[in-house]
Amino acid sequence: MRLFERFRASRRNSAAQAKERLQVIIAHSRAERDAPEYLPRLKQELVEVIRKYVQVSQEDVKVSVERDGNYEILELNITLPK
Repeated sequence: MRLFERFRASRRNSAAQAKERLQVIIAHSRAERDAPEYLPRLKQELVEVIRKYVQVSQEDVKVSVERDGNYEILELNITLPK
């Protein structure tokens, strides 16, 4: 009987993990949809400037905009090589 309980517990954990991942994907797609028009161009220009000093790929630069009341917060994350 305990053998079957182990399989059920892992399914619940899998379902919870899948639900979490889906929530992250939905939040990410909503953020992209609500992003300002200039964001892709801004990201491209930032990559060009950074490449003058260090080699990074387009995927290494993450730009996002968050709204907090009347303010918009521009967040820039760059993964630099070691």
